[in-house]
Amino acid sequence: MTLLEQARSARSRAIAPYSNYSVGAALLSSDGVVYTGANIENATYGLTMCAERVALYRALHEGAREFQAIAVAAEGPVTPCGACRQLLWEFCGDIEVILEDRTLRLSALLPEAFDRRNLA
Repeated sequence: MTLLEQARSARSRAIAPYSNYSVGAALLSSDGVVYTGANIENATYGLTMCAERVALYRALHEGAREFQAIAVAAEGPVTPCGACRQLLWEFCGDIEVILEDRTLRLSALLPEAFDRRNLA
């Protein structure tokens, strides 16, 4: 199963009663393990968790620290939101981002990214 197919499968576990927009993500670690996630909505929206962050936090919790790619799947066009882009950059670096309609590097989605190197 490809990484995008795993992201599509993860979509089925989304909890999206407010937007009715289910998103799935599959994050590939450097050791070949895939961590999946789906969006989980909350009535306040601000507490909603994106699929990409669910997958990332699962991976980090399990001890993964190096990543190769993330796939994001939804019904129609989708890219990671700004918060997800920032977190992916900080924890994953310039990984490959596989979307339904194209594949690109995270740096194309988050040019001139802010990270701990900018804090010095």
